[in-house]
Amino acid sequence: MIKTGIFGGSFNPIHVGHIALAQEILRQTELDEIWLMVSPQNPLKQDATDLLDDDLRYALAQKALEGIEGVEACDYEFRLPKPSYTWTTLQHLKQDFPEREFVLVVGGDNWERFTRWYHWKDILRNHRVVVYPRDGQRGTIEAQLLPVSSTEIRERVRRGESVAGLVPDCIIEDVKQLYTNR
Repeated sequence: MIKTGIFGGSFNPIHVGHIALAQEILRQTELDEIWLMVSPQNPLKQDATDLLDDDLRYALAQKALEGIEGVEACDYEFRLPKPSYTWTTLQHLKQDFPEREFVLVVGGDNWERFTRWYHWKDILRNHRVVVYPRDGQRGTIEAQLLPVSSTEIRERVRRGESVAGLVPDCIIEDVKQLYTNR
């Protein structure tokens, strides 16, 4: 059975920290692959006013991940009801891909709020969870997060500052064009 990690997020935009973390999770776990699940709407972040269009965020993620072994962008949630509840996504994935075991990948910050998630007990009963450390919280794996955030990238673009080293080189110009004047 293929073990697939589901690492959800807005990826608004994807950055080098997301990619490095996914690669580190692959190194430290028995996962065969990780799908970066581009979320159309996070139920816990419904006030996201500067969220780039779903298809544009997905296209950026796809381009950024070209040639990255074992990590791919996924738009599966785009076809599901909104808001995107992890339990609903996992149920649909299990039905559509019975040859895979889906493992949820979350940050320590989300893990601390996990009891607020829709059907959180069902998620824990039916799926393994890999927790990476974030914001001082511990995880089930050890990982050094890169000091970069999508918010910082958007703000730097608005100020006309460089985002080199924060996003993969192949998407720098796209990020500058898409996030200027947003």
